[in-house]
Amino acid sequence: MPTSLTTAAEAAQLHPSFDLDADLLATELAAVTHHTWNVQRTHTYGGQTGMPAAIDWRVLPLRSLGGDPERTDPGGPGPQPFAATRWLDQLPYLTQILDFLPAPLNAVRLMALGPGTVSNPHRDPKYRLDRGIVRLHIPVITDPGAVLVLDGAEHRWQPGTLWYGDFSREHLVRNTSTTVTRVHVVIDALLTAGLAAWFPDSWQELLTRGEVLLNHHTPAAPPDWPADLPYETLLPSGFADFDAPAPLDGRLVPARVTRDADGVLALTTAGRTFALVPAGAGGEFRFSGWSEQRTLQPDSDGTGLTLRVRRGRSLADRYVPAAPHTP
Repeated sequence: MPTSLTTAAEAAQLHPSFDLDADLLATELAAVTHHTWNVQRTHTYGGQTGMPAAIDWRVLPLRSLGGDPERTDPGGPGPQPFAATRWLDQLPYLTQILDFLPAPLNAVRLMALGPGTVSNPHRDPKYRLDRGIVRLHIPVITDPGAVLVLDGAEHRWQPGTLWYGDFSREHLVRNTSTTVTRVHVVIDALLTAGLAAWFPDSWQELLTRGEVLLNHHTPAAPPDWPADLPYETLLPSGFADFDAPAPLDGRLVPARVTRDADGVLALTTAGRTFALVPAGAGGEFRFSGWSEQRTLQPDSDGTGLTLRVRRGRSLADRYVPAAPHTP
């Protein structure tokens, strides 16, 4: 039984409160394979596209930043919240599965690994239990030659199952089949108590410990920002840098909270804009595309903000007063 993140297994089969119909998922897949999916491609902030993958690794986005039907990357904190793409409308059964998941969802993608394809070993460091961000897989089409190597262990997950993998560890995928394209649904989600309950019994002790960050559900009717908008303040320069080792430290830089024409609440600082969403019902707001690892909680009278940073369930905070309004 794992009692810490360092002793936890690299993967676990989850046991949802419903059965997965592998045949129905495979049948639905035919509705969205009438065209060639785009090759996996990175995106930089501001919508610039990076180089496409050099292997036959193709993606159909089902949820993406802003609901962009062409965006193949997993995205992250940015100016738009995640939303369903038009492709998801053609997959009603998979939509039901996603609706049943007891967790806020970020990107959801169908990912296809072509025959004879091998990826380079790599890590995806943001998917960590102490950050409260997880990556789940539902295999749809597979083959004995399609293998995930995760932290040195080989996995051949089967259709009709749901898996968690610690993809912050080194991993690669390879498909030695000569005819079959391996297709998985890849779901990026925030870990909640409800989702943690789907983990095997052997994981439950770990999931109750302070190393693991459990998020709240995003309210269906988000509360208003309690202060007048635009709201101006000064934030530590690392607070919106998600690689910063000490996000509450550093020099203070100007920041502004506004609401755009579509009603999206957004924070702009250091030349970047981030959509904000409520973190549960306690008055905290998190970055859309991130977890409650970083939150802002405005005072009810608009006089200041409490910034919070969590590592697992350990907490550090810093109070910053509102800045004088400048038109």
